[in-house]
Amino acid sequence: MNIVQRVRDILLSPRAEWPVIAAERHSIATLYLQYVAILAAIPAVAGFIGLAILGQTAHMTLLGALLRIAVGYVLWLAMVFGLGLLVDAFAPAFGGRRHPLQAFKVAAYSLTPAMVTGVFMLLPSLGVLSLLGALWSVWLLYNGLPVLMKVPQQKAGGYTAVVVVCGIVLDLVVETAITMLSRPGAV
Repeated sequence: MNIVQRVRDILLSPRAEWPVIAAERHSIATLYLQYVAILAAIPAVAGFIGLAILGQTAHMTLLGALLRIAVGYVLWLAMVFGLGLLVDAFAPAFGGRRHPLQAFKVAAYSLTPAMVTGVFMLLPSLGVLSLLGALWSVWLLYNGLPVLMKVPQQKAGGYTAVVVVCGIVLDLVVETAITMLSRPGAV
């Protein structure tokens, strides 16, 4: 898998890319190692630079920034996994079929813009652009669910809404965990 081409294609021509993704027979482990683990490093590295080197709003110690980024990276990986479980679990409720591999593909590839725009963690003034990445991820999810999970198009909006609401709750849990585990004296 050429990661640069995949990122470009899922971001710029997702309607053509989702059927290609649906036909691929990678394992979930391969998807994590060759795609998710690499892209999840973008917000981690950018966050580290923003916190430890540039200082953002409050300069952190090197150790504190490393801990926060390590925890954030691991929790990003867990969040993709959790979103994949949600996509798979809700498929039958919206007329789709359960398929763990396809569900994890939808989770991983629809989160591409959110991970890529993690680069804006370098500077707080660019943080609003990360919100655009999150919105783009929702749009990708909406377009990917019918193709990979075989959900009727008329039910894709509801399916997307349920997954997004659950994903927001999951994100709040992840962000709370990152904050709690990376504050001074937490470990």
